[in-house]
Amino acid sequence: MLAATVALAASQSARAQLEIDITQGVVEPVPIAITDFVSADATGAEIAGVIAADLKRSGLFAPIDKGAFIERISNPDAAPRFDDWKVINAQALVTGRVTQEADGRLRAEFRLWDTFAGQQLVGEQFFANRANWRRVAHIIADAIYERLTGEKGYFDTRIVYVDESGPKNQRVKRLAIMDQDGANQRYLSDGRSIVLTPRFSPNRQEITYMSYESGQPQVYLLQIETGQRELVGNFPGMTFAPRFSPDGQKVVMSLLRDDGNSNIYAMDLRSRTTTRMTSSNSIDTSPSYSPDGSRVVFTSDRGGRPHIYVMGADGSNPQRISFGDGTYSTPVWSPRGDLIAFTKQTGGQFQIGVMRTDGSGERILSTGYLQEGPTWAPNGRVIMFFREAAGGGGPRLFSIDLTGRNEQAIPTPQFASDPAWSPLLD
Repeated sequence: MLAATVALAASQSARAQLEIDITQGVVEPVPIAITDFVSADATGAEIAGVIAADLKRSGLFAPIDKGAFIERISNPDAAPRFDDWKVINAQALVTGRVTQEADGRLRAEFRLWDTFAGQQLVGEQFFANRANWRRVAHIIADAIYERLTGEKGYFDTRIVYVDESGPKNQRVKRLAIMDQDGANQRYLSDGRSIVLTPRFSPNRQEITYMSYESGQPQVYLLQIETGQRELVGNFPGMTFAPRFSPDGQKVVMSLLRDDGNSNIYAMDLRSRTTTRMTSSNSIDTSPSYSPDGSRVVFTSDRGGRPHIYVMGADGSNPQRISFGDGTYSTPVWSPRGDLIAFTKQTGGQFQIGVMRTDGSGERILSTGYLQEGPTWAPNGRVIMFFREAAGGGGPRLFSIDLTGRNEQAIPTPQFASDPAWSPLLD
């Protein structure tokens, strides 16, 4: 893994003025020039291409076409000719070099420059196995994003989702995983049994998911790197797959018991003991912990139709927070703790939206024929979900930022549903 072979050089930066305020409702993308990294082969250009694609997809940056470049960077250690970059309105400039160490590892260096201030903002170097060159590019993109926005990036992450193939009435559903940009696709299950609702652990590369291989819904823990799988339990009345607590020690889920009601339970993964959190004569489902673990958001129809409620992590003091028209489902707490994403159905349309944790400030980000299943990027600035267009044949993945103006299709080989975004990789 790259995490074991990455080294960071000491920052050589001088604090300059170029910064992006991403708390504003509308952000004009910053023109940025990303030069091909100097290298003996195509790797330098490939790394630069992934960095540019990451930054462009964020909606905060506008990479400048290389055909407009005046200066050709041949020595990334030297200061660039800033006037040449100011002429083409490049407010920021990225240069770099890729070399091969004696042991076969790649060494990738980059520098980020503020062209108008004439100063270097940051300079770092990384070592990695050649097979991990894309991860190096994502890590560099994260470093640039963080330096210019003041917030963590989200590019060195992965998405686990349900790959769907075959006719609609006989879908083969397999667990699949990929980089957040759709690269490095691979399967985690063989498709012989239906799998549903994968969810990432918040602090390790581990997922829970539901499987029907025994004919009954079972919940498994899967270690992504080793493939080791562990049965959590059989849950014949499960109505929604579990989500992890912030410390990764518990999962919270909705179970249908003999009394015909669906209530929310927490399970300790070490002792396998379950604790009942709600006791209502209604359908309580789709629970999700707050980042600090103190509260749980969930959906309940106790008020007549499905709405969003928040309660203490011990089940205390449930409070309804959604009051709009239509029905609400799949609430998910933002990693930042400030917002809750949700699916809303109203007027024959499905919507992906966000609201504050007290229910105020509801905003719809996307509307479509059939779309649901929001999942947050680890920095809490972007949401991924799946959508099926009318007559479209099957679901596809999309991402959208909190402005609602930067929607992106996520490439997958086949139909795809129920995405879950990983934490930043170690």
